[in-house]
Amino acid sequence: MKKLALILVIGAVAFMSSCGPSAKEKAEKKLADSIRVADSIAMVQAQQQRIADSIAKVQAIQKKVTDSIAHQDSIKKHLIKPAKAVKAAKPAPIKKAHKK
Repeated sequence: MKKLALILVIGAVAFMSSCGPSAKEKAEKKLADSIRVADSIAMVQAQQQRIADSIAKVQAIQKKVTDSIAHQDSIKKHLIKPAKAVKAAKPAPIKKAHKK
């Protein structure tokens, strides 16, 4: 009876150790997880870059508006002269082709 119990215990231990994933499966899962993490990091960095670009664009627009307001204030205070209006050029006359 003791031998039978010993054989069953050894069999149970062997069965339990064989149920888990193999070393190859563990390595594949680790590789897949690292690729997933790298992709996630790349997506976050791309989103951060888009946000930084949007902020820079808004700041550039705000600077243009501020410069325009400052320019108009300078004209009102007679610190600078307004720009002269440019006359539109007359279109060139259309030459008619000779008929034969």
